[in-house]
Amino acid sequence: MKTSLLTALLLSGGLLLASAANASPELAKKYNCFACHGMDKKVVGPAFKDIGSKYKGQNMQAKLEEKVKKGGAGSFGPIPMSPNPQVPDADIKLLVKWVLAQ
Repeated sequence: MKTSLLTALLLSGGLLLASAANASPELAKKYNCFACHGMDKKVVGPAFKDIGSKYKGQNMQAKLEEKVKKGGAGSFGPIPMSPNPQVPDADIKLLVKWVLAQ
């Protein structure tokens, strides 16, 4: 009984993590991130894969969450990133985690 309960809890946790990872492209669509960013090519801003590559292995989660929320410039050139105060912090956290995994 304990084993099956533990297995069920582990599986449900894994499904929640997978669900969050899969939700991130949907969140990017929902908040119009693709208007400025492509998956693997620059649009107005850098490609998500370029962002992930640039910051691979660095602890950038909090800094990038702040940049998404408040906007910023300079990391990928002179074109500024617009602030996104309308995006809930929980969704920003998921989006940044997803981008950093690219």
